[in-house]
Amino acid sequence: MSKLPKTLLLALVLAVPCLAQAHSETGAVGGFVSGFVHPLSGLDHIAAMVAVGIWGAFLGTPAMWLLPVIFPLVMAFGGALGVLGVPMPGVEEGIALSGIVLGGMVLTAARPPLWVASVLVAIFAIFHGYAHGAELPHAANAITYAVGFVLATGLLHLAGIAVGLLIRWRWGRVVVRATGGVIAATGFAFLFGFL
Repeated sequence: MSKLPKTLLLALVLAVPCLAQAHSETGAVGGFVSGFVHPLSGLDHIAAMVAVGIWGAFLGTPAMWLLPVIFPLVMAFGGALGVLGVPMPGVEEGIALSGIVLGGMVLTAARPPLWVASVLVAIFAIFHGYAHGAELPHAANAITYAVGFVLATGLLHLAGIAVGLLIRWRWGRVVVRATGGVIAATGFAFLFGFL
């Protein structure tokens, strides 16, 4: 088996673990493992994280590495706001919009300046972080939970980068843009309550 199908298979396995929404966990007890599993259990989080990686790869260096670093850093800030209980309206809508916008950027092959892409990713990272910070299990060790959560998020970004690198081939560009369409559709489904 060549490297490309193995990479694509890994990306698909990481991108489709479960169809549950990431913001439904209540009363979970744990630290690192709970934090690591949490982003992998929600299609809304998976879609946005994979989209960040795909879009970064599509935009090329330095965006391929910068966007997946910006997201978890700003997500941690949003998580702190959530833990502190700072009011933030429209969190679930912001999360749904992240799938719509980031998937749409990939679908339409949008190439904005790096600072625009960075700001978009950072804005959506605040919403994702806030939701998870506000729902941090009370019994969980917040530090180890956060480490697990950020590590899983990074792996989802890497899965997105692996998919995004398919743009090197003509057929790969079709796959990448179609994946952006699926991500945008997933965002719409969350926004309108279908998922």
